[in-house]
Amino acid sequence: MKRVLVTGTAGFIGFHLARKLVDLGFHVTGLDSINDYYDVELKYSRLEQSGILRNKVDYNQLVYSTTSDLYQFIQLQLEDRDALHELFANRKFDVVVNLAAQAGVRYSLTNPEAYVDCNITGFLNVLEACRHHPVENLIYASSSSVYGLNKKMPFSVNSNVDHPVSLYAASKKSNELMAHTYSHLFGIPTIGLRFFTVYGPWGRPDMALFLFTKAILEGKPIQVFNHGKMERDFTYIDDIVGGIEKMILKPPAPGEGWDPQSPDPSTSSAPYRIHNIGNSSPVKLTDFIEALEKALGKTAEKELMPIQPGDVEKTWADVSSLKRDYGYNPGTPVENGIKNFVEWYREYYQV
Repeated sequence: MKRVLVTGTAGFIGFHLARKLVDLGFHVTGLDSINDYYDVELKYSRLEQSGILRNKVDYNQLVYSTTSDLYQFIQLQLEDRDALHELFANRKFDVVVNLAAQAGVRYSLTNPEAYVDCNITGFLNVLEACRHHPVENLIYASSSSVYGLNKKMPFSVNSNVDHPVSLYAASKKSNELMAHTYSHLFGIPTIGLRFFTVYGPWGRPDMALFLFTKAILEGKPIQVFNHGKMERDFTYIDDIVGGIEKMILKPPAPGEGWDPQSPDPSTSSAPYRIHNIGNSSPVKLTDFIEALEKALGKTAEKELMPIQPGDVEKTWADVSSLKRDYGYNPGTPVENGIKNFVEWYREYYQV
């Protein structure tokens, strides 16, 4: 089977994807810097679920899984160019899925340098590694945040995304532009995925579902921004992983009939594609909280707050290109996804 590098495997999406690919029989190398943006204990716990023991992890050293011969892990920063190139030269990857990034819209307001270092310099190093150690397919994480001030719903990959409202979003738009350049110049097949509010078991502690669950169980008020007048296209983790799984062995070809006189930003004359992955069913924040209250069996005390800088009021994914190219349509109901998250949270934290 193919040799796949998945970056960000101590993180939420990368953890789930690596496990799924191993189950499917791929030879997977996981990579993560294990930074302290959020609780590193949770990151090490994810790694341990994949048989990567904490006491074996050391910077730039391959660690072999105790549970599968198909999985190895290396702690590495994408900014470490020489070490990254050495890894590519030694492992000879067929496919790269780059999910490692400095995440978080609000954090980018106070720590902008982290986004340039990881999301731009780090991604450049990934592109250069794919150029000098050719791969069949490069899939990378973009974000629904790139839509910024755009209010034309649903968000379409064919729409303009030139008005980001956070540096995080700008860094993700930069990734799409950088990927196109390398697809055009060097023929690297690239797929950019705009994720829409991913949630589920083993999720990120800085996300609303995690924060709300913790506060409600502790009897503390939850902060509800924009006075609850928010809508999000919440996407369950299994739907994200399922979409990437379909793309692994199907790299994009140069776009047939692409018109430079009327350019579609989601495709190109190069082997380049952009796709939304979302549930395509926006949920009101108030309804989301009600579903969480039902799953927890507790009522939330709400502290209504103004909208935060960098936030948008509504997201809604047009996934027509995903259906067209892969016959794929995410659709896990939010009630089911929240129930699964709460069950995991109670078991993991013993509450």
